Amino acid sequence: MFADRAKIIIKSGKGGNGHVSFRREKYVPNGGPDGGDGGKGGDIVFLADDGVNTLSDYRYKHKFAAQGGQDGGKKNCHGKNGEDLVLKVPYGTVIKDAESGKVIADMSGDNTRQVILKGGRGGQGNQHYATSTMQAPKYAQPGQEAIEIEVLLELKVIADVGLIGFPNVGKSTLLSRVTNAQPKIANYHFTTLSPNLGVVDLDGGKGFVIADIPGLIEGASEGIGLGHEFLRHIERTRVLIHLVDAASTEGRDPIADIYAINKELDAYNLDLMKKPQVIAANKIDAIYGDENEVLQKIKDEFEIKGIKVFPVSAVSGKGVMELLYYVSSLLAQMDDTPVVYEPEYDPAVMFFKQESYTIERADDAAFVVEGPKIEKMLGYTNIDSEKGFMFFQKFLKEQGILKDLEERGIQDGDTVRMYGHEFDYYK
Repeated sequence: MFADRAKIIIKSGKGGNGHVSFRREKYVPNGGPDGGDGGKGGDIVFLADDGVNTLSDYRYKHKFAAQGGQDGGKKNCHGKNGEDLVLKVPYGTVIKDAESGKVIADMSGDNTRQVILKGGRGGQGNQHYATSTMQAPKYAQPGQEAIEIEVLLELKVIADVGLIGFPNVGKSTLLSRVTNAQPKIANYHFTTLSPNLGVVDLDGGKGFVIADIPGLIEGASEGIGLGHEFLRHIERTRVLIHLVDAASTEGRDPIADIYAINKELDAYNLDLMKKPQVIAANKIDAIYGDENEVLQKIKDEFEIKGIKVFPVSAVSGKGVMELLYYVSSLLAQMDDTPVVYEPEYDPAVMFFKQESYTIERADDAAFVVEGPKIEKMLGYTNIDSEKGFMFFQKFLKEQGILKDLEERGIQDGDTVRMYGHEFDYYK
């Protein structure tokens, strides 16, 4: 089955922890700190690959994690960096944050390789914390945490022309006639379940890529049936061909069908109605009676609105070349820059924003400071020792917490409360 949508969880590699150790040599009884740094965690990388056509690789496996960085070692040994995880996707795949729906990256155009999540930074070994007053630091920096998010992968077909219409109007038949594509063709009311792409070759190198978009139904823009999955593929096209059954072989009104589909396009995305449209009145070989009368009604309705109508027969090929050359001329007048969705969401920024801290005033006027980073730091720092408390103070300064407290008006002697610990502030 064609897979054009998948929801997966991706996780970058955690940074390796810095190491705490000291030189121990025969004639160096009081050697200095020699703890090595931790390695960087692996990145999550998406790669647009010509050899991949669907998102089926992500239908059954839903969690992907890069390798973590190795912890630092003694004798200044640097931990090994974690390996990146490269996930291959088809061209045209849009990566979105699953919760907000915002675009993280669009694997289209020149964007063929994108680092979506960066691995955590490796922590520094204790050698970096030696000072003139603290020559034997027993502390090292932990590795930066991994980032884990849920993303939505959506494949939006990249084609110049979208072939749209209700089921059974002959889209697959027309596509097979004008391109090398070989879609399954049969009189099924359930219609094609996946987009079919084909290349139209015209004299003078004026060819283009055309996509047979699966048959739409009324209510598609509201997600009825497989509406959203189908409408998504129309977004990148530059010209739309409405294919209608001019012979009304199933009792449908071709004019009503065009209005119904345009209503769905408009409801799904207002920009879709800005695309040039052409009407292909199909099955003219099956029209009984006065052929001109049927076609004239369609022309009278739409050509006054600037939408050209072409009578065609996908079975016999009548009128098809005239349609294709007209579409080619429309494309020649348009900007051929591919539609690429701009990024709206940076996972790293949002993740570390959540990792920040808050400062509140308690009823007793104490400054209450809380946040995941502070809680973690208190968890692995012995603040009861003088050296440990100095290390914690340095952390508060580097994170900008002390500066924020001063901007909030903290004065000497005021109380600062952090997860059960209380400190008196003195500048």
